[in-house]
Amino acid sequence: MGNPEKIYEAFGELIYVVAMADGAVQPEEIAVVKKELADYKYGEQVLWSFNYEMNKKNPVEDTYKKVITCCEAHGPEREYQYLINLLEKMSKASAGMDDNEAKKISSFRADLIKKFIEATNKINANRK
Repeated sequence: MGNPEKIYEAFGELIYVVAMADGAVQPEEIAVVKKELADYKYGEQVLWSFNYEMNKKNPVEDTYKKVITCCEAHGPEREYQYLINLLEKMSKASAGMDDNEAKKISSFRADLIKKFIEATNKINANRK
């Protein structure tokens, strides 16, 4: 398992990536993110990371790759479902979830599952 602090930074980065999937972070999306994170145990860390990415304006694809690498290093995490639910709520906040936002969320799920299957296969191959 990776650094627990880093996974919450990655959550904020992924929220940024999905929010930017339609070209801009909408005020309605920010409002949902702040509301959802207000009572979340790690909300302050996640929100800090989200705000950092918005201010830095790092390339979305580079940020996405960084998120996947961090999640892969961290391994399975119960909190991923919370994150996916938050992403879906946020994406529906402005004019509804557009195709690019839906693709980013689906891509995150698929990429994580693929990485975890590959890691499991690698571990099991070494057991022979």
